[in-house]
Amino acid sequence: MSNKPRLSFWDIWNMSFGFLGIQFGFALQGGNMSRIFQSLGAAKDEIPLLWIAAPLTGLLVQPIIGYLSDRTWHPRFGRRRPYFLIGAILASLALFIVPNSWALWVAAGMLWILDASINISMEPFRALVADKLPEEQRTNGFIIQTLIIGIGTWVASNLPWFINKVLKVGNTSVDEGVVGLNVKYSFYVGGIVFLLSILYTVFTTKEYPPEDLDKFYKEKHRTKGLAHGMAEIFNNILNMPKTMIQLGLVQFCSWFAFFTMWSMATPSLSEYIFKAPAVNKSDFDLSKSSQKITFEQADLAYNNAADLVSSYFGTYGLISMFVALLLAFITSKIEINRKLIHAVSLCLGGIGFIMMYYITEPWMLHLCFAGIGVAWASILSMPYAMLAGSIDPEKMGVYMGIFNMFIVIPQIVAALGGVNFSYKLLGEATINTMIFAGIFLFAGAIFTVFVQEEKWSS
Repeated sequence: MSNKPRLSFWDIWNMSFGFLGIQFGFALQGGNMSRIFQSLGAAKDEIPLLWIAAPLTGLLVQPIIGYLSDRTWHPRFGRRRPYFLIGAILASLALFIVPNSWALWVAAGMLWILDASINISMEPFRALVADKLPEEQRTNGFIIQTLIIGIGTWVASNLPWFINKVLKVGNTSVDEGVVGLNVKYSFYVGGIVFLLSILYTVFTTKEYPPEDLDKFYKEKHRTKGLAHGMAEIFNNILNMPKTMIQLGLVQFCSWFAFFTMWSMATPSLSEYIFKAPAVNKSDFDLSKSSQKITFEQADLAYNNAADLVSSYFGTYGLISMFVALLLAFITSKIEINRKLIHAVSLCLGGIGFIMMYYITEPWMLHLCFAGIGVAWASILSMPYAMLAGSIDPEKMGVYMGIFNMFIVIPQIVAALGGVNFSYKLLGEATINTMIFAGIFLFAGAIFTVFVQEEKWSS
């Protein structure tokens, strides 16, 4: 639809609200999957590889979902909303199953299913902003999405701590199974919030139909078939805009850093900051009372530390929420220098990661994650705002899916050995993973300077 009308704040809020549930899924996964893996006996250096499910599913799912949603139109449910709903149902079910995994391979397999489901819902949300908003409102639209993501990150990251400390639900695995009940209940809440928030967007948001429905249906019929679809996706990859390629380098560095944080923050910070590394039951003879007591004390210390690490994750979500709120206000009034804001934000995130090595008190992690939160707010909005104007509107879904390849490829590289290789350049201590996360954000800031924003023309 050409000459799209400007939308109100609440219109944009409604169309973005489903991201609350999506971020509940990602935050619970990011703050607790390594904990679940360690509870099932995974060694620290095995954790990045166990996380490979997340980026691999994104690499496969997002371009395909983007391509399909570009070619979907339902008079009642529209173009993007059917995918929101399908992904929400599947992800909600997965969130109920993941914390009940009884073996390491089950947990890893369920992470594949969970992440694929989240990706089915997430990719069309990016395209929806570009579909519905005029060019001058797109930055504001992506920033409001980031605001909602920040709220979801903060609430979901604090759930295990809140359920343990306030509701007095246990957090150890001695009696309750693989993980403490506080983690299980957090995932159950996440599953409910995921489905309800997506339903809110589905029922409060309408989509614009294709400008020429007859032409749309003819084109859809002419190009149907998986082989043609894959060929077209590949052709779009080969002909992606120059702006997308330049932003891809920025995204590579940014998402390598954040994958490192999600996979390694719990083992590294619980060990380095809280002096409470994960323990394995098989290393203790629990038939002896002294060893049983030692195990229970060490396991409780680790789970308390893991709860706190998850809670500190909430700080970066909270800060990203306030940064997004500030940017939403500013961008509604004036045009901003998106490159400058993004470069500075990545630098603040880099400082936050590197500070983790030098802090002397656990509370100082709030300062570290505050800097990371500024970077997170920018990562979730500025690259998409810089990119959207350079894309053919008729291919918005598939190109947003392709752009997400620059999110998942660095995570695959990190999972296949990039994390372990890089941090061991500084030594065996796992806290070095956070230092390298900071270095990658500084590199992303440098690449941002060279991005050239171009406008798409038919």
